[in-house]
Amino acid sequence: MSIGPVQVLVIGFAGGDFHGQIREELARLREHDVVRLIDVLFVRKDADGNVERLQHSDLSADEASELGAIAGALIGLGAGGVEGAEAGAELGAEVAAEDHVLPEGVWYVDDVLPNDTAAAVALIEHRWAIGLRDAIRDAGGFHLADAWIHPLDLVAIGAIAAEEAEQVAM
Repeated sequence: MSIGPVQVLVIGFAGGDFHGQIREELARLREHDVVRLIDVLFVRKDADGNVERLQHSDLSADEASELGAIAGALIGLGAGGVEGAEAGAELGAEVAAEDHVLPEGVWYVDDVLPNDTAAAVALIEHRWAIGLRDAIRDAGGFHLADAWIHPLDLVAIGAIAAEEAEQVAM
């Protein structure tokens, strides 16, 4: 199984009323092998503080087990070398096959979620990036850093530039 870069995405929603638009778009992206939803945890807290939780994955049980083994092996390698990698692979495969890649209780979203809101914690695999990642590696490239740039980041950069220009003009 070739795995693309995985992004953890946490999104909040006021009210928490979902109408299927996000699910439809994720299905479209999956159909075109752009992204794959490894796992998503939806948490909704109503106005009285009652919590509903729902999980979903695009992975089959075998794919979840294989991905869990890879993630567990990598965590185990960091924690205990080769022996840790072997133990981590076994545990990761077992947990992912029985539950989800995001096991219950890993994310304590309901503890921080205000009443009458919802949140989604998603692990999204960027399938489109597999070839690019491999080409970079094959060319001798290696990871230095990455970041997502949001529109408000650009607004903040503009505000800082304006302040600096104003100080220079003084």
